[in-house]
Amino acid sequence: MNLHPDRLFPADERTRAIARELHQRTTDLPLVSPHGHVDPRLMSENQPFPDPARLFVVPDHYLTRMLYSQGVTPDQLGVPSAKGEPSEVDGRTIWRRFAEHYHLFRGTPSKLWLDYTFAEVFGIYKDLGADTADEFYDHLSARLSEPAYRPRALFDRFNIEVLATTESPVDSLEPHAALAEIPADGGRRWGGKGGKVVTTFRPDNLVEPDWPGWRERVEQLGAMTGEDTSTFDGFLAALRRRRQDFIAAGATCSDHGNRTAMTVDDPQKAAEVFRKALAGEADEREMLLFPALMLVEFARMSVEDGLVMQLHPGSWRNHNQWLYEGWGRDVGGDIPDLNTYTRGIKPLLDAFGNHPRFRIVLYTLDETVFSRELAPLAGGYSSVFLGAPWWFLDSPEGMRRFREAVHETAGFYNTAGFVDDTRAFCSIPARHDLARRIDAAFLARLVAEHRMTEDEAGEVAVDLAYNLPRKIYGLEAQ
Repeated sequence: MNLHPDRLFPADERTRAIARELHQRTTDLPLVSPHGHVDPRLMSENQPFPDPARLFVVPDHYLTRMLYSQGVTPDQLGVPSAKGEPSEVDGRTIWRRFAEHYHLFRGTPSKLWLDYTFAEVFGIYKDLGADTADEFYDHLSARLSEPAYRPRALFDRFNIEVLATTESPVDSLEPHAALAEIPADGGRRWGGKGGKVVTTFRPDNLVEPDWPGWRERVEQLGAMTGEDTSTFDGFLAALRRRRQDFIAAGATCSDHGNRTAMTVDDPQKAAEVFRKALAGEADEREMLLFPALMLVEFARMSVEDGLVMQLHPGSWRNHNQWLYEGWGRDVGGDIPDLNTYTRGIKPLLDAFGNHPRFRIVLYTLDETVFSRELAPLAGGYSSVFLGAPWWFLDSPEGMRRFREAVHETAGFYNTAGFVDDTRAFCSIPARHDLARRIDAAFLARLVAEHRMTEDEAGEVAVDLAYNLPRKIYGLEAQ
């Protein structure tokens, strides 16, 4: 395997040399991961990772999606069936199947992340393929049995300063409470070398009435908080109370994965739709309206309690109905959809966009809005910041297009730095390294074109990699 030290840098020799110098300024910075989906029980329980197949392949919809596109079904990759039907259970068999198809990932960010992880984390400097599958599997299995490869040891080794997980209001925060009880050097809460794990408030499954189990979750929320969630006022009170629990567990942000960026400021209408949804009387239009109404309510709560809002719209969840019915959510069946922001988010910004206690980070899966809508919004409201390219866009070309499209209008300091948005814990350093290299390459071009000095570019590189995510996501006081 050729993990080239100049990977992702410009081909032009002079610009490449500048990029190399800029990247060097960020290589030793701690990793700030303010948005992701790592299970907090990894840290609280600190058990050895499972076999390589269940660490790398089974839970990673980036990988299972690509293989399914080439005819390898999820059951062949060990993805549990939603219907209780059998799936492959032998880790080595799953791994061999994955290795046989590894060529499908050539040139993709998944391969960049995986090659980095194999080499830099596990010390395997070979190409993965059918002929090396067993060698990889045995090597990885041996490493995973060692104490140095347990989650908390890797957390320290990765130099993670903050790792944010994502939980629903009806999820247990016990893993975070358990982490708070683990002693660390100097009597600090656990987190290895000064790092820590915090939670993020993600209420999607309580604001989408057509999500299966919605009524049961509303009732569960009431039982957890002691509030009467059969009324809209009680529902809001329960959410406010639960947000305080999240803040006590370290949360600085809420996260909202609405289908669109539409917002509606009408508390009376929200109460009406909530009542009808609980009674099973809401029509399809009303069920789609309720998340838009609730975004404004959550913005109101953010002004009260200080949680930074993150809005991740634009995914048509479970577009592949057959895949969803067979294997459930988060297995690669989601597709980006057309989205607009200027009109949709205006009611929310009319209410809170200029409030000094409000901050919102906007993401998109629709690149057409980078320069047309998102950059002007970030440049026009003190509360609005732009999140990093994510999911289908967290790729070298996606990141380059983002910088090219937004920086001239929004600058660098209306963007919020990098988020890895991953469930794959071992890939976190690989993802941050990729983002830092892309930013170094982009800044090097500006230096080479005499649009910035190298000192200015060096400061921006450090800010994008470290200072901005700490500031924008409210992590400086953590």
